[in-house]
Amino acid sequence: MTFRATWFRLAALVILLLTVSSVPSGATSKKIPVTSPCGVAGAAQYHHVVWIMLENVGYSVVGSPSARYFNQLADECGLATNYLAVSQPSLPNYIALTSGSTQGISDDAEPASHSLGSPSIFSQLGTNWRGLIESMPTTCDHVTSGQYAARHNPAVYYTTIAASCRRNDLPMSLPLNLNAAFTMIVPNICDDMHSCPVAVGDAWLRRIVPSILKSPQYQSRSLVLFITFDENDSMASNQVPTLVVAPSTPTRDWVGIRLSHYSLLRTTETLLHLGLLGQAKTARSMVAPFHL
Repeated sequence: MTFRATWFRLAALVILLLTVSSVPSGATSKKIPVTSPCGVAGAAQYHHVVWIMLENVGYSVVGSPSARYFNQLADECGLATNYLAVSQPSLPNYIALTSGSTQGISDDAEPASHSLGSPSIFSQLGTNWRGLIESMPTTCDHVTSGQYAARHNPAVYYTTIAASCRRNDLPMSLPLNLNAAFTMIVPNICDDMHSCPVAVGDAWLRRIVPSILKSPQYQSRSLVLFITFDENDSMASNQVPTLVVAPSTPTRDWVGIRLSHYSLLRTTETLLHLGLLGQAKTARSMVAPFHL
């Protein structure tokens, strides 16, 4: 081989290497396979339940190009396709989710207007719960301000848990502390899709959910994550999508039976071996359909 031929071959190799290295990550023609967090063989025993509460967009998020990460989770894990919120506006849904009843509330008034002495999942758990509330100015803050909405933080409405609220209802920070039996994660009113585009909330999920999936609790098959919406403000049926992310939940486990926020409360109480509150007693469980 002549020197000239050798030089041309080396030059071609250098050009090829430079071209490959300049391709942006994710720009290849084939999608690099990612291991699904669900459908993983092996026994699971759930001691930790995490809820992420989103706002108002409802079932239209399923299949939306603005919610690619949400829909990726739906394809990889479980999705309740016939799940209904129980009321409108926001607050009665949060109270129903945590106490088994709307407690007669039909507005979004501050805790000063709704002091609830009723039992809740928080009182059932004593101190073994945690609220991680994004943009909340101070611990267990009872007053809406900035991007923090007290109406999205149900713990501050229950008077019987005032002491534990001051210890356990915290401004969200990273890394997430998921040691409690029950953790309720509430984005601020932008990241929850309430006051900002769906794509903003989806980007927030893309940042936060992987940290939950990488946690020791999820990796030890003891944590199940539910992602739901408080209400659907554009549909009379109040249908919302609810994701179920757990190692034992099969891939693309889309369940069409009628479920509701009371089902989510019942499922959480069942997994954590608690009594059933209010309408959770008669609601359908999500345990068997999602293989929990």
